[in-house]
Amino acid sequence: MIVLGLTGSIGMGKSTTAAMFADAGALVWNADEAVHALYAPGGAAVGPVGEAFPGVVVDGAVDRARLAGALGQDPDAFRRLETLVHPLVLAGRLEALAAAEARGVKLAVLDIPLLYETGGDAAVDAVVVVTADADIQRHRVLARPGMTVERLDAILARQIPDAEKRRRADFVVDTGHGLGPARARVAEIVGTVLAPGWIPPRRGLPDSDEPSH
Repeated sequence: MIVLGLTGSIGMGKSTTAAMFADAGALVWNADEAVHALYAPGGAAVGPVGEAFPGVVVDGAVDRARLAGALGQDPDAFRRLETLVHPLVLAGRLEALAAAEARGVKLAVLDIPLLYETGGDAAVDAVVVVTADADIQRHRVLARPGMTVERLDAILARQIPDAEKRRRADFVVDTGHGLGPARARVAEIVGTVLAPGWIPPRRGLPDSDEPSH
């Protein structure tokens, strides 16, 4: 089974591109959705996070707003959260990939926002970076409810610049020219990686991790 890492900065169209890979027959595993499940009632992270950050669990689930407040008060808090959540995310990812391979899935795509930032690119066979012009990116993000220029700049400051991501990518999907060209590019990538004799430029390391909060 071929495993691709899909990443891209905020507003680049990563979620739309992930859906295109799913339409092309790939299994898509989403890191953000995995964390949401861990924080939901009955999720494996609720107990440990509640113990480490008193007051963030409400009605049996991790309240993300309260958790964000707790993280903002302690410079070491984010690292403590990572040590609790990342092993659970990794275990879920490996379980999902193993189940997919057992079902005969040929292509899996790991949708991980901070893939490069956390070294998760070592856990995949190739990396796909989703991109768009900076003006398009800012227009998309600032159109979101509650988004401000200051908040966008803070998010971008935590992410590797788009140009660096593209430089390190094995494949690039540009969503700035419409859905048609992006979908065609996804189809091209799928055809390339599933072609007989294709040699992955990377080799997965099963103990790699990929945080997402």
